[in-house]
Amino acid sequence: MILSIALVATALLSLASSHPLDKRQNALPSVNSPTDGEVLQLALYLENLERSLYTGGFENFTDAEYTAAGFPPGFRENVGIIAAHELVHIETISTILSNAGFTPVPPCTYNFPYNDPTSFVGLANMITSVGIGAYLGGASLLTDDPALVTAAGSIVTVESRHDAYLRTGIGASPFPTSFDTALTAVFAYNLAQMFIVSCPQQLPITILPKLTFVAPAPPPNLQPPTPAGTPLRFTFDPASFFVDVDPNAQLYIGLLNMVTNVTFVETTSCGHGCVDAPVPEGAAGAAFAVLSTFNGGLNGNQLSEFGTLAGPAEVVLS
Repeated sequence: MILSIALVATALLSLASSHPLDKRQNALPSVNSPTDGEVLQLALYLENLERSLYTGGFENFTDAEYTAAGFPPGFRENVGIIAAHELVHIETISTILSNAGFTPVPPCTYNFPYNDPTSFVGLANMITSVGIGAYLGGASLLTDDPALVTAAGSIVTVESRHDAYLRTGIGASPFPTSFDTALTAVFAYNLAQMFIVSCPQQLPITILPKLTFVAPAPPPNLQPPTPAGTPLRFTFDPASFFVDVDPNAQLYIGLLNMVTNVTFVETTSCGHGCVDAPVPEGAAGAAFAVLSTFNGGLNGNQLSEFGTLAGPAEVVLS
């Protein structure tokens, strides 16, 4: 039996609040500072994007199309359940914000570049990795109420299960790395922009010059992993930089991956607004690249504050 996303979401919300004891134990945490509100608004911004993505993946393809693409029985149904989970996350975060006097950020109009079940799942893996990174990066900022950290953590673990299920569906490893990669608010917000057509309300976060990952495209099942030393090609518009840069200056790619410090690799030019950079040793899973004139000494926060010329761009290595 096929259930609608809204009906599944309603059932999930009802289960979370059906018993008085559960209501006391699952009381929504409070927002005690503007920083808490900013973190939750970004989380809501990304949850809105994910809900639209997964709703499309459920509604735009049939069970038969998923089966023909090699996905197991019930895969489309589970994509719909993931969409319902995202709706529950949206309702929960919106309620927390509204209770604290904030106006929850509304959804945008989106454009997702997929045309079949396989390309949808590949894109969903990329976008969900951004959401996971944003929750990890925002957790350290939620210092006013431990219950708020717990609530955010309980969402990110579910997001990780979603991603593992999707990856298994295309024959990829459900756990390609020992750690996930945290993202700053600036980086997560910028990664979302490539799917935004228009928004009734944007967040007060800096939009950086764009860095585009060109090649190589990963195989559909993300195996084998992209080997160390493989050249990654990126394009950008030097005229869009916020600072003047000598055309002959050496440029670097700073690669954020897992919990290590940023790995900086030297680039070689492949033309105007084009550079190649090798995959560093040990990089895997979803990595996030920024273009910089710095060749080391900066962490992710510093890169997002002042060290990025363009980016980030997501690179799926395995």
